[in-house]
Amino acid sequence: MRTVYDVIVRPIVTEQSMEQSDIKKYAFEVAKDATKPEIAHAVEEIFGVKVEKVTTTHVRGRKRRNGAYPAGFSASWKKAVVKLTEGSKTIEFFEGMV
Repeated sequence: MRTVYDVIVRPIVTEQSMEQSDIKKYAFEVAKDATKPEIAHAVEEIFGVKVEKVTTTHVRGRKRRNGAYPAGFSASWKKAVVKLTEGSKTIEFFEGMV
């Protein structure tokens, strides 16, 4: 049995994700096999908010080089964007970053 902390790997703090925090959308890196209901439950339990919608995407690893040889790929991962309900409070973790 995995915990909610196994589902949410880390928050994604980029310029684009911070702009979306105004409309209560937050981005997270999640486990590759996590489902949308699991992600919604994990965010609700960790941050004490109400989730309206979850969208996910698989981010492919980019081709990387370390010198001339060998060429390899960075790790692929799964990204989830979580939209909170209108009446829900904001996530305090992202508040100080804007």
